[in-house]
Amino acid sequence: MTNLASEITTRDIEKEPMPLTINENIPHIIKYMGSKRKIIDYVIEGINYCYSGGTVVDLFAGSSVLAGALRNQVPFLSNDIQKYSSILAKSYLGDYKWGEYPNILNEIIEKATNKVNYVKERYPDISFDYNVEFTLDQFNELEKKQQALIERDFSEIEYHLFLKNYSGTYWSAEQCLWIDSIRGVADEYKDLDLFYPIIASLMFAMSYNSQSTGHYAQYRDATNEKNMNDILIYRRKEIVPYFMRKFTEFQNVLGENNQPNNVLSKDYMECLGDIENNSTVYADPPYCFVHYSRFYHVIETLVRYDYPEVKYKGRYRTDRHQSPFCIRTKVKGAFQDMFDMINKKESNLVLSYSNTGMIELDELIELARNTFADNYHIEVRYLDYLHSTMGRREDKSRDVQECLILVKRK
Repeated sequence: MTNLASEITTRDIEKEPMPLTINENIPHIIKYMGSKRKIIDYVIEGINYCYSGGTVVDLFAGSSVLAGALRNQVPFLSNDIQKYSSILAKSYLGDYKWGEYPNILNEIIEKATNKVNYVKERYPDISFDYNVEFTLDQFNELEKKQQALIERDFSEIEYHLFLKNYSGTYWSAEQCLWIDSIRGVADEYKDLDLFYPIIASLMFAMSYNSQSTGHYAQYRDATNEKNMNDILIYRRKEIVPYFMRKFTEFQNVLGENNQPNNVLSKDYMECLGDIENNSTVYADPPYCFVHYSRFYHVIETLVRYDYPEVKYKGRYRTDRHQSPFCIRTKVKGAFQDMFDMINKKESNLVLSYSNTGMIELDELIELARNTFADNYHIEVRYLDYLHSTMGRREDKSRDVQECLILVKRK
């Protein structure tokens, strides 16, 4: 009897996996449009409905908050074509043994300080003081002098990308110098899991020192004294305290991770072609016409650190990714391709979408029903949600209806 009961219990466990729960401590890293952090419980309820074992796949990982929420619970694959997302995912999913690096934070700051001092000794004229009283004209003149550094030759300094390309834009020259220096230190640890929380902590510091509205579509100009004084708040901040605060949080809340995981930077269809059958795919594609590569090009450049050609006022990369989910003539075909591949892989799907998307919800639901047909149960759930537009003047947030389309194999 005992053996039979044991077999039944084992079969039941294999049939019905333990419910996934939300890790209580998910470090917040960057301000991110469309992040599911505030409704992560709603998302995980949907995943629990569909999950039948195997790997959870975050197909459009973005800020990778799902990796943080589910770390160390389940085999996990995080994917996003933007490389900055892979840094965020690997930071959340890392297997950390902090005791092996008892003085690591001080070591990082000391090395970065040495790099900063070296540049200042080589270029003593690069000194811009914001801790004085300004007229509007004086302030804008100081900004323009820094923006002109894009014409300067810094080739004798190994890490100078931000100092050259972004001084006086989203950050001051001083802030850019620290960004470059910490980024240079990070590469000294690139063969260790430590590399990822160093870069992620730097992203956090950049986000909260930037004078833009939380993304990097454009930096603000001081057109009047009110704008100037608001920008000055950010110009007078320092990168290092924010970096240290976030890195310390990683040390305090993220430890060992024993679950298998993988992080990719692939097109969504290429990723789906690689997944195992019986995976559960969470898909949160872009909803609107604005490409994420426009909003987060700077942290993409931080990760690649490839000295790209930059153009226009926003100093965008010229090789920014364009998603078919942001193009009205392509969005339906993009969903059809995704549905067909998940069906082929005999996997489950949890799809997040909104009533403000590029395709009508009713049309999207009908497309799912026609594709998955008799092999799947399909359930649709709705949640009213106040969505942040990340600082647009007239509507900083708007009411949306968040939809989960749950597609589970019978």
